[in-house]
Amino acid sequence: MKILQNVIVTQVLTESSKNELLDAYKSKRLQLQKESEQLRFELKKLEKTRHTQPTTLKSHFEKEINNRLEKIKLVEFQMEQLEILPIGSELKEREVQSLVDVQVGANWEELTKTKTIVIKDGIVSEIR
Repeated sequence: MKILQNVIVTQVLTESSKNELLDAYKSKRLQLQKESEQLRFELKKLEKTRHTQPTTLKSHFEKEINNRLEKIKLVEFQMEQLEILPIGSELKEREVQSLVDVQVGANWEELTKTKTIVIKDGIVSEIR
């Protein structure tokens, strides 16, 4: 019988992976800033075309803009934390599922123990 089991994938922080993560955070921040500016532009455009603008529409735009600003703050916090982390630290990247073969007589504790795949610079370096 086969069962599904969650496997944690961690990434060992190296100089190159740190730079890649920083670049990804910077591009995400830039994208969120662009979205925020676009929403502001659309809101101003609507204000000019409609003299009696419904407050629900305006509040929706403001909510979306604030949502983007909160995400920007989160990304900036993640960038700060990444700068603090020493090289060699392990970061949880994601979880994947694995098929585990269960047979009569197998050690259940060993089968259900959380498995971890460690990646270093895009290459699997260890399976625990």
